[in-house]
Amino acid sequence: MRPSEENARGIVEASRYLVLATADAEGRPWSTPVYFAHVGCREFFWVSSPEALHSRNIAVRPEVGIAVFDSSVEIGTGQGVYVSALAAELVDGAERALEVFSRRSLGHGGRVWTVDDVRGDSGMRLYRAVAGAHSMLAKDGRPDHRVAVELR
Repeated sequence: MRPSEENARGIVEASRYLVLATADAEGRPWSTPVYFAHVGCREFFWVSSPEALHSRNIAVRPEVGIAVFDSSVEIGTGQGVYVSALAAELVDGAERALEVFSRRSLGHGGRVWTVDDVRGDSGMRLYRAVAGAHSMLAKDGRPDHRVAVELR
């Protein structure tokens, strides 16, 4: 069965965390879960300390991998959305992104985030990853057979 845009959007919308895969300047990998918000499954936003390893990695190597999935499903039934993206600390346009992030945060019992929460000596920064490509596993019996999914 070929995954669809609807499948991918459903997984992203239902998930609170994505797994962010980064690498440092020498290529040493690191992955971490981050709470996220998104716009159209194309822009992903999260808040992190600039001192966190994944944030330091993004500063020197902006290419990231993202996986969004439901870890509570039965063995062999899982499906995920895989995203290749470019990430960076978001300075320009932070207000719009914080509106998106705050709306999702409030919907999950969190709080409103402001520009002051991600600037100055707050210890936190706002990050954005812009998707280059999306894929999902094809459920055709072949192990790890990923197929592109167009998310418009």
